[in-house]
This record gives sequence, structure tokens and C-alpha cells, in this order.
Amino acid sequence: MTTYLTYDVFTDRPFGGNPLAVIPDAAHLPEDQLQKIAREFNYSETVFLLPPQDPGNTARLRIFTPTMEVPFAGHPTIGAAVALCELGHGPRMRLELPVGVIAAEARDGAAAFTASQPLDILAEPAPDLVTRALGLMVSDLATAPVMASMGLAFTFVELTSREALSRITIDIAALRDGHARHPQGLDFALAPYVRDGETIHMRMFAPLDNIPEDPATGSAAAALGRLLCEVEGRDLALMIHQGEDMGRPSRIAVTATPKAVTIEGRAVRMMQGRLCF
Repeated sequence: MTTYLTYDVFTDRPFGGNPLAVIPDAAHLPEDQLQKIAREFNYSETVFLLPPQDPGNTARLRIFTPTMEVPFAGHPTIGAAVALCELGHGPRMRLELPVGVIAAEARDGAAAFTASQPLDILAEPAPDLVTRALGLMVSDLATAPVMASMGLAFTFVELTSREALSRITIDIAALRDGHARHPQGLDFALAPYVRDGETIHMRMFAPLDNIPEDPATGSAAAALGRLLCEVEGRDLALMIHQGEDMGRPSRIAVTATPKAVTIEGRAVRMMQGRLCF
């Protein structure tokens, strides 16, 4: 039997943040079981920890959504770092992901990682398509939508008000249309947000990947931080609030420079048990 742990990530209290399943010793699991296990948990992500390919690193991470393996994601990286710290590693770590080696640090239920992979601008989806998918009006847009990625693609949609952010009603047919037009976006995940100085309120929707709404999305926070840093031509320190409209408030600290972005947050262990097969 295989041990599992679950954490609420990007929160300092139970029942907030984004739930995550962690499999601390996944080396013996059959390849064809990994996606099935992630689908069984049905969290936005499950992370499997394996021995590193380079013995100088701490662990290798494989991250699965309910429908696919992904090369990078933020809340599994934070949760994995906290779990590894509780298992006796750290506080400094080097985590192997398909996007490259990520430097991380964890102590006392908090973790941070720095990602230096490039930001890719993939597309500029049509405003009318994006607002149709969000159930909003074009007049609710503050700027033109941009699809960007640091390993996972999101269409970032700046809105004019917090009220508009709360008013979103997702149109699945429009999302499928967006995916057909922009297949490079994997599942046409939408990350609408409102900004007030260094404070951002964000939501993230990826129902085509079986994630109707995500309460905390570290990979989106990283890409948005880098995107805004490039647009403004200066270093940024941001606090992203997410999950409030779901009743699972999350806080993601972002420090972005032209060369890298650091994501910080806390994680709370919620459950532990064994897979009985």
C-alpha cells in the first residue's frame, strides 16, 4: 500500500486555499496508474514524488490534473516543498520538473520557489470570444486578453471592476470554441483579474480540464507576474487573492523580475492515508 498526504495550499488555515494530493514515495507505482490516481482524488492537481535523476537534487516531481500530466504548476510545487520539509528535507531544495530544475525553500509550513523558464506569449484571443466565455461584456475589459505561459498556458483577462470578476458565468460552448481556435492553450484556461496597485484579485477557470474553478493557481500567478513585469519594464511585488468567490480564500505572493519569478505561500496538512491496491 502507498501512503498519501493532502494539503490545503496557499492558505494558513484548514478548508482554505487549493487542495492537493501528495504521493511521497511514488517510485514503485505503475505508470498506467498515475493518471487514474489523480482522477480518483479529482483535485486540480496531484503530485507524485520520485527520486531525482541527479543525486544532487532533492526530488523529481510529476504533476497530474484530473485529465493530463502537466510540466509545471505552482500549488503542487509549494505543497511538495512543504511535504518534503516535513519529511526531513530542506530547508533549501532543488526540485526536478519537466520545465527544468526549480529552486525551492520551505520551513514551518511555508514555502517559496523561483522559476526562471521563459515567458511565452502564445496568442491574443479575440475580446468577444473571451467575454462570451466569461459571460461578460466587452465593456468589462480593461485591456486586451493575452494568452501566456511559463509551462502552462492561461488567457489573462484584465477586468474593469471587482464586481465584474464576481459576475462571471462560464459558457462551456465558448470555451470549446476558444480551445478550437487556440489549441496551443491546452484547455483554454481563463484567468480574469482586477488590479489595484500591488494587489490583484484573480479567478481561474479550466472546466475543459475538469477544473470548473481553481481556488489558487501558482503557475498562473507566476506567468501573470512575469507578464506585468515585462509590460511595465520594472520589478514587481504582488499579492494575488484568489478563491474568495468560492469560499476558499488563498494568498499568493509574487516577486517578478525580467529573469525570474518567485512564488511564496503556506500549506496546511489536512489528511493522510494509504492507497489500498
